[in-house]
Amino acid sequence: MSLRAALSILALLLLAGCVSGGANDPLANRQGRAQAGQAYVQLGLGYLQQSLTEQAKVPLGKALALNASDADAHAALALVFQAEGEPALAEGHFKKALETRPGDTRIRNNYGSFLYAQQRFAEAEQMFRLASADSLYPERSRVYENLGLTALKLDNRDQATAYLSKALQLNQRQPRALLEMAELSYENRHYVPARDYYDRFSQLSGHSARSLLLGSRLARVFDEQGTLAEMGQQLQRLYPGTPEYQQYLSEQR
Repeated sequence: MSLRAALSILALLLLAGCVSGGANDPLANRQGRAQAGQAYVQLGLGYLQQSLTEQAKVPLGKALALNASDADAHAALALVFQAEGEPALAEGHFKKALETRPGDTRIRNNYGSFLYAQQRFAEAEQMFRLASADSLYPERSRVYENLGLTALKLDNRDQATAYLSKALQLNQRQPRALLEMAELSYENRHYVPARDYYDRFSQLSGHSARSLLLGSRLARVFDEQGTLAEMGQQLQRLYPGTPEYQQYLSEQR
């Protein structure tokens, strides 16, 4: 549901309530409250997508006023408070959302991402594993990517490789997973697959200091002096003060 659609539904419901009143008030029945709550949640998410977190709280609060156990409203508020740097409030709403819908894969994945951001990697891995069990989840590849990133933080590189490979099996167009697999392959001296992952990453994403450093290392392995120089020039121009550029310079000596 778009932001405009949410506003339209709310306007119609509220207008009908003002006109009819009493037992015919659409907010007086369960279906009407559910429709209004859904529209309020979508309105809140629309504000959140525009980074308007304070505005997002107003419709989300109204959704909870209609139904204090609205899992979608709690999950959305969790994202709002996460964006505002309020981890305790965010976690409280994640837990309330899961109390109502304990098997909701999207909420589990978002909660796992929150735990990852809080550097609670073991807890994040557990949440992502629960989410990955849903074979019909449309963004399951992202869940496996998240599992791979978490495994890297837990220094379990073999498990990370397995998770990231699964993520790319489900969706080949995931830049982060491709870059991580290129890095892991390079570290294991599997240079041909490393370059394949890296080339696929480069077709999908712009470069960071980290990806340019990896590109320079692969160029050195394959004796591609022109590419090596180009990577160095980009690091110098775009990321001159970074550890990656200093590492690049040290590797040229």
